Amino acid sequence: MNGRRVRLGKRNVVNFGTLIDGRTFPVTFGDDVSIGPEATILTLGHDPQSTSFETAGGPVVIGKRTWIGYRAIIMPGVSIGEGAVVAAGAVVTKDVDPFTIVAGVPAKPIGKRSDKLNYQLGFHPLFR
Repeated sequence: MNGRRVRLGKRNVVNFGTLIDGRTFPVTFGDDVSIGPEATILTLGHDPQSTSFETAGGPVVIGKRTWIGYRAIIMPGVSIGEGAVVAAGAVVTKDVDPFTIVAGVPAKPIGKRSDKLNYQLGFHPLFR
C-alpha cells in the first residue's frame, strides 16, 4: 500500500501475501530482512478513544537481519531492533530490542538471538 513510503534494504526477502502499509507513514527496512508469508506491517489505524474515529499511527522501522515469521503482525509506530525474531502469528505492539525473540499476542520476549550474525540473504526462486 503506497510503495513510495516503503524503503527496502539490500537482499530483503518478502514472501507471498505480505502487506506493507505505507499510506501515511514510512516503513524502513535494514539489509537482509526476511519476511515470512502473509505477514502484515501496519502504519495506520484508528484511535479507539476518538469520538470521531480519527486515524492514528506512526512509522515502522525494521532493523537489519530481522526475521519476521509467517502471519506476524507489526502494529503502527513500532521499531524492531537489529537481528530480532518475530515468531509466526505474533502481534507486535511495542518496540523490540535488538537480538530479541518475541512471540504471542501481544508479543513478549521469549529468548535472545546471537549478536554475532554475519549472513547475507540470497533468495533463489524455484522457477526462474
